[in-house]
Amino acid sequence: MTEQPAPAAAAPPRHPRALEPVTLAVTVVMSVLGALIGVVLITTLGVSPNTSVIGALIAMLVGRVPLAMMRRMRSPHRQNLVQSAISGSTFAAANSLLTPIAVPFALGRHDLVWPMLAGATIGLAVDSWVLFRVFDSKLLPATAAWPAGVAAAETIKAGDSGGRKAAVLGAGALVGLVGALLKLPTSAAGVAFLGNVWALLMFGVGLTVAQYAPGLLDVNLNAEHVPHGLMIGAGLVALVQALLLMRKKRGPAAEPDAEAGAAVTSEPEVPTVPETRLRRGLLQGMGLFTIGAIVVAVGGGVAGRMSVPALIGWVALAAVAALVHQLIVGLAAMHSGWFPAFAVTLIVLIVGLVLHIPTVPLALLVGYTASTGPAFADIGFDFKAGWLLRKDAVPWKPFELAGRRQQYIAQLVGFAVALVVVAVAWHSFFADGRIPPVSKVYADTIGAGLDPGTMTTMLLWAIPGALIQWLGGSSRQMGVLLATGLLVATPNAGWMVLGALIVRRGYVLWRRRRLADRGDRAAVAASDEAAQADMSLVGAGLVAGSSLNDVGQLTKAL
Repeated sequence: MTEQPAPAAAAPPRHPRALEPVTLAVTVVMSVLGALIGVVLITTLGVSPNTSVIGALIAMLVGRVPLAMMRRMRSPHRQNLVQSAISGSTFAAANSLLTPIAVPFALGRHDLVWPMLAGATIGLAVDSWVLFRVFDSKLLPATAAWPAGVAAAETIKAGDSGGRKAAVLGAGALVGLVGALLKLPTSAAGVAFLGNVWALLMFGVGLTVAQYAPGLLDVNLNAEHVPHGLMIGAGLVALVQALLLMRKKRGPAAEPDAEAGAAVTSEPEVPTVPETRLRRGLLQGMGLFTIGAIVVAVGGGVAGRMSVPALIGWVALAAVAALVHQLIVGLAAMHSGWFPAFAVTLIVLIVGLVLHIPTVPLALLVGYTASTGPAFADIGFDFKAGWLLRKDAVPWKPFELAGRRQQYIAQLVGFAVALVVVAVAWHSFFADGRIPPVSKVYADTIGAGLDPGTMTTMLLWAIPGALIQWLGGSSRQMGVLLATGLLVATPNAGWMVLGALIVRRGYVLWRRRRLADRGDRAAVAASDEAAQADMSLVGAGLVAGSSLNDVGQLTKAL
């Protein structure tokens, strides 16, 4: 009897490329739309909406066009590339490019707009590159919440599969949209169904305290800079915790470096980025931020007006501020879906005032810092969406890494489009007085100076912020999220978060009551996992519905 040859192994799946003609064409068109939405809304309403769900929905519709070439867009992975690009272009145009260049313009230094745009472009580029290098590490794991990413992924999956998932997601989206139309922060409830319970509990407490402290205690916490002090303390501890995560393991337990060609993991639940690459990525990011700061100093003309020690100090401060800003914003967004970019930039501004940095160097410092953070968080959301969509691929790791790289390329396309849109549109918007409100706040604060005692107050409140962050540990980010809630201070958002956490826990316990043997740990774990899956669908729907309402605000701005 002749021996039959073994069947050939199936070829590993190949991830769609971001630069395929049809995908690239749709990506560019969606990126132009996203950049325009971001520029219009940030200059009129002061907000920059998450447009990733819109991008995913439009990509789905394009895939239904009865043309052979358009059918390629029915792939969830191509839809993921498009939604990554449009959300990236929105945040890049609004937060990372237009807001920074508006700071010197608002101070009357129109000649500094182009140098600031160059510096902001470098900040944006480094911001995105660092996240690409360190996403899915112990510091920024793919298994963390990243709520907006879950919303985008669940939208794409529901559109692809239909059935019960689509019905639950659609119902959640309808509730989120109606609630947002009624001026309720339904996205806050949505993220409470998705994120770390302890982190979101502190976020909800911060939101609630910020809402009721002025009426009950007759204290304006933001005016007293209490949240800013808490964020300083929590941020410093968070930075130390991040450094501890970067420590190199010793001995046989050390993870192999993926860049050296060794397989780090083949399971989605285990980080693909080891400590060595995390450390290298952050250190290289620090170096690139330093180069960007030098470009800003030279282009802005401050290098020739400062002494050598002062110039070195300014460059070092700008680089550190940019790196710390992106990490704090990224950690807050990872757990809560909200990022306190304005508040952390304001802290940098206050530190600059305490150090008596002159007006022009301080304006450039603030603009450069503001260029980092939002895009960093947004890419994390998009990578989370892609990670969820690629989770079942076999073999998983090569497909995940290839998909992440293609998402990064799609994001770069979106950034390039955003840069062109901002470079063309900024003059007409600013000439009409349409300057981002946060930029006006930065400029006014620089012009008004600092009240005596502000730094002392902030340092005092930094102590409890540091203690809470230290007690919670790096996985919960309790201090950062408490400060974030106090700084965001959205009315009624605290009740939304706390109420959703109660519903989330109640649903888990209700499902457990249906178990015949509640002592069966495996059955309990399976029940809890199914409950969390249902809650994730509802939360994703709420976030998606709220995002649709945010984008719909464009009609009011035009």
